Amino acid sequence: MACLETRIGNLCLKNPVMTASGTFGYGIEYQDFIRLEDLGGIIVKGTTLRPREGNDYPRMAETPSGMLNCVGLQNKGVDYFCSEIYPKIRDIGTHMIVNVSGSSPEDYAECAARIDALERIPAIELNISCPNVRDGGMAFGVTCEGASSVVRAVRKAYHKTLIVKLSPNVTDIVSIARAVEDEGADAVSLINTLMGTAIDIERRRRMLSIGTGGLSGPCVKPVALRMVWQVAHAVGIPVVGLGGISSAEDAIEFLMAGASAVEIGTANFLDPAVSVKVVRGIDAWLDAHGIASVRDIIAAAE
Repeated sequence: MACLETRIGNLCLKNPVMTASGTFGYGIEYQDFIRLEDLGGIIVKGTTLRPREGNDYPRMAETPSGMLNCVGLQNKGVDYFCSEIYPKIRDIGTHMIVNVSGSSPEDYAECAARIDALERIPAIELNISCPNVRDGGMAFGVTCEGASSVVRAVRKAYHKTLIVKLSPNVTDIVSIARAVEDEGADAVSLINTLMGTAIDIERRRRMLSIGTGGLSGPCVKPVALRMVWQVAHAVGIPVVGLGGISSAEDAIEFLMAGASAVEIGTANFLDPAVSVKVVRGIDAWLDAHGIASVRDIIAAAE
């Protein structure tokens, strides 16, 4: 077997495959299908300072080779996570990482500070694609200033590995990646979902309750791969790649583009065991090609 270990900031992952926030619950929902310990990490669903009901239904729509969602970060808040969820996941034998969202830099920082106190949570993933209520709803992650403001506030309050999840709905993702690196991000993950819509032609109305939603699935992979390539060659911190990964071959493409690890998202809905299959597939590919370590293929594509 090849060595599958990789590093994200101070984290040593047993393999480069993690699950993407919002597609894997808190991990425990998948225990009947896979051994959670076989994964490099699990990024649990988005957590906010206060409870959120999410958007009205319908909030999912199928599209060719993908799906749209506008769930709206439904969750019971960070205090519920700390008291009710953390005791159930703290002893799972892999890195449990919390995705943090907010509507102001102060909200992000306070939520991160409460998670910082949890001994067995070694990292957070900062979702800066959330709307900035002070800026009329514009997502923090679409400007360097907005992204920097959140990371700066969180970095003061949070002392473990900080991964910042970047929005693809921008003209220059490299500048934003460099901005969050300058503010102390230990790694970046990309891409979050692309904005899209779908229309029911019989009812003559858009299919999602708020009109638009985040597009994910195999259809976004070429965009995600391009952005991972650009960012990985422009920053000095590790990159986590995600967007349309559903096989070991997909994951290897992202690694060769410069990602140190990957996340699997929408594919979990089709096959709850896909993440473990990808781990095994990467291992088999490395063995078949006589490669001793997964690190040897990171950024290997010319």
